[in-house]
Amino acid sequence: MSLGKYCFAAGLLAALSATAAQAHMPYVLPTLFDIGKGDHVTVQSAFAEEAFLPEVAMRDAPFHMIGPDGKDIAPGPVTHLRDLSIFEAATVVDGTYRVTTGQRAGRKGKMFRQGNEWKMRGEGSEATAAAEQVDVQSMTLAEAYVTRGQPTDAVLKPLGKALEIQAVTHPNAIVAGSDASFTLLFDGKPLANADITLFRSAGLYDGRKVAAQVKSGADGRFILKPEDAGTYLVLVRHRAAAPAGAETPYRSYTYTLTFDAA
Repeated sequence: MSLGKYCFAAGLLAALSATAAQAHMPYVLPTLFDIGKGDHVTVQSAFAEEAFLPEVAMRDAPFHMIGPDGKDIAPGPVTHLRDLSIFEAATVVDGTYRVTTGQRAGRKGKMFRQGNEWKMRGEGSEATAAAEQVDVQSMTLAEAYVTRGQPTDAVLKPLGKALEIQAVTHPNAIVAGSDASFTLLFDGKPLANADITLFRSAGLYDGRKVAAQVKSGADGRFILKPEDAGTYLVLVRHRAAAPAGAETPYRSYTYTLTFDAA
């Protein structure tokens, strides 16, 4: 890659990271994380600017669950309201299940250079005819884990694709006031020095929305310590060149993991 193209790509990725805080985040929220001996779980999902405050239904997400045996489980009919989507899925055997939106390809946009900055078209400014522009597509994935009976570890194995968080501490064993360990991965490899934000559901009421902001280490590892009992959402974003054959040359990835601290 020439120096000019390298600087172009580096500037683009930095600009995309700067605009991340302005974007909606996806989430999935089970009604229960420990379902006892329940034969199903009910899940809501949406895009939101505030964690767990639904604004836009996820109409085209490939919702499913992964069972304790590693097999995909299709949900029942998905109901799409204007603000959120709701579905149920069967939990007929004991163990831990991965609840997921599936990797969702979202809207496409353009970035353009304005001085030393990159900006998104349609967000308050427009490109000149001579401005350098690139195409970007958003990719979103939201997940949570629920357990029937005793927790199991099989579904915690990384998928090895795109952006994801591997739970080292079992998500259904996270306790308020104690450290929980995770690894951030991109295409199955540790992703270092990424910004990670932990949101509290109780923050909608007490004004303390952000519980923690940390960076992943050189090995992708990071630690979170939820101080209070309740539901939390981990958010991470990453921008990268798209794989060969993609619809755009660059992609903007967003991943969220919802868990409950006892």
